[in-house]
Amino acid sequence: MEAIRKQASKFREQVAKQQQAVLKQFGGGGYGGSDNVITDEAELQQHQKLEKLYISTRAGKHFQRDIVRGVEGFIVTGSKQVEIGTKLSEDCRKYGVENTCTSGNTLSKAALNYGRARAQIEKERGNLLKALGTQVAEPLRAMVMGAPLEDARHLAQRYERMRQEAEAQAIEVSKRQAKMREATGNADNTLKLEAAEAKLHDLKSNMAILGKEAAAAMAAVEAQQQRLTLQRLIATVESERAYHQRVLQILEQLETEMISERQRIEAPPSPPVENNMPPPPSYEEVNGVFASQTHNGSSDSISYFLGEVMHSYQAESDVELNLSVGDFVVVRKVANNGWAEGECKGKAGWFPFGYVEKRERVLASKMAEVF
Repeated sequence: MEAIRKQASKFREQVAKQQQAVLKQFGGGGYGGSDNVITDEAELQQHQKLEKLYISTRAGKHFQRDIVRGVEGFIVTGSKQVEIGTKLSEDCRKYGVENTCTSGNTLSKAALNYGRARAQIEKERGNLLKALGTQVAEPLRAMVMGAPLEDARHLAQRYERMRQEAEAQAIEVSKRQAKMREATGNADNTLKLEAAEAKLHDLKSNMAILGKEAAAAMAAVEAQQQRLTLQRLIATVESERAYHQRVLQILEQLETEMISERQRIEAPPSPPVENNMPPPPSYEEVNGVFASQTHNGSSDSISYFLGEVMHSYQAESDVELNLSVGDFVVVRKVANNGWAEGECKGKAGWFPFGYVEKRERVLASKMAEVF
């Protein structure tokens, strides 16, 4: 019995050594240099490429999923902001319409203007959220859940299972070869070895074909992931940029309106037109040009500038210009006798110079009203 146990122990050690040798050849970098499995550099590179593609597409999928989750969260919180902003807009409009303040309607007008601007802003926010959902989240979600990625990953998994089967078959071939060396001339062992080698050869051939097919599919998916994700990120930036630009325009217009209204109520009372104030000069007197300042002439030299109307003025003759508070006038001439000539809303004429104030900056929308 002792001799049998020693012989069995020795046999187990031999088998273990053979298995360790084969596993060492296949360990670490994928395919090693075993004569029974993959020995050429091209097959090794293909396997390594497939491993990198699998890791890359998995990371790309996770990144796309993170973007989708982020956009969905942004849409949820943004929708709540739209709801709150819309309610504020309605409250402002309600106050502006129903206010019965006895000291004036300045705050009512400001509330109406703010309510209108807030409604426009929330509309733009809603458009942004819709664009992010349709142009960013939906395309990325479709790719994350799409068939091309899953099909490519299934090919890679089939390739990996076949590779493991080939490794196990290589170990089987090694065992058969060891038996052949121990029992030379045994016909049964020879047949079994030949069958094992044939099976290994078939596995290697199929594995090479499947590996190329899986690598091509994974490479196509990787390229699509990179291209689509970049396009959706650019679409995100463009949508947000357009949103902020439109909101800035709305706020600039609102600020101008509210500041003009504040300046109007803070301005001193309208200066009365003196009864002895001479009539405005005729156009023939200045002949359309700026005259040099004189003590007995009709006009002073001055550069064109924009003026904001601070007090309303009702024209009393055909050569005079009607003015409304908040209008902007291109002042072209200023006479020594208190009159100024300019253009507003496509009309030209004279008006009291003290009724306007010079402005350095004017919104483009207001400039359009001047002409």
